Amino acid sequence: MKNLVLLGAGQAHINLLSALAAKQPPGVQAILIAPYPLHVYVGMVAGFVAGQHPLEDCLIDLEPMLEKAGVRSLTGSPTALDVANATLRLTDGSTYGFDWLSIDTGALQDRQQIETLMPGAREHGLFVRPLEAFCALWPRVTELATGRALRLAVIGHDLLSIELALAIRQRLPGSSVTLVTGTAGLAAEPALGDEKGILRLLKQNRTTVLADLVVGIEAQQVLLASGARLACDVPIVASATSAPAWLAGSALTLGLHGEVALDAIGRSVSHPNVFAASRVASRAKPALTENLLALLAGSPANRHQSATDHLNFVSYGDRRALLVWRGLSIQGRWAGWLKDWLERRYVRRYRRD
Repeated sequence: MKNLVLLGAGQAHINLLSALAAKQPPGVQAILIAPYPLHVYVGMVAGFVAGQHPLEDCLIDLEPMLEKAGVRSLTGSPTALDVANATLRLTDGSTYGFDWLSIDTGALQDRQQIETLMPGAREHGLFVRPLEAFCALWPRVTELATGRALRLAVIGHDLLSIELALAIRQRLPGSSVTLVTGTAGLAAEPALGDEKGILRLLKQNRTTVLADLVVGIEAQQVLLASGARLACDVPIVASATSAPAWLAGSALTLGLHGEVALDAIGRSVSHPNVFAASRVASRAKPALTENLLALLAGSPANRHQSATDHLNFVSYGDRRALLVWRGLSIQGRWAGWLKDWLERRYVRRYRRD
């Protein structure tokens, strides 16, 4: 019997669980190790923050999926990976051996690294990752805003950072919202296409944009590299998503940013019994489900073909959105309806499975 360890409950592993429920490869026993029993779908987080739908609408309960797929579950997080000896150590000190390992922890924030770059972030900042923790804490911010207008800053430049800033503007109209993007500005998020259009959208929604670096966070203020001090009651740290720090000592071949270097079918280039997906992988969309199941069954895998025609959305309040596709953009309620419909369909699919 071969041991398959699924590390993390990212979207690729949720797809894999659905496939395992339909057909399980013989001679394989699998276990999912994840820090939370419920998965928060990232596409609906901004809508939750804006107050468009309750948190329950954003959640995928992993337990029914695990039961149907015949996969055991364990609540925990890794601290070390030793691929030479095929073992994984968790925060509670326990170790697990594997024949096959698939890593899909999703985007992470290395809090130690962020604290080095932004002293005070751990004490004063509200971290966006993990999403499960952020969503649990967000209602405290809205409760605080019932007593007085708040000054909020979202620190980040990616799509989620932009959506969060716009969602906060809708949810807390009496408060001020600033998006601190770093010196690269919004050009560091190529999926959005027209940077000027995004900046115009933020301005129209009364969201201030600062192209500056955060070098520290103190009580009631954010310190900027320019020497300025931004008054802030709630600094939301959305930046610096990274590959897990424990990958560095794993002996896996890693990419430039510490992610697992993959071959054309989504396997580690140095250890073919290790797969990876999402932000921990060097390729954007490895066909993890198809290829991992094929190899487990002793069949050949297919070479990965990157998808290029993605629909990119930016929700900006009152159930409206900007849709960017192939350099074209459409905005308004129709784009917001399409975004909401696609996201709800995704979550309902796995609830039904």
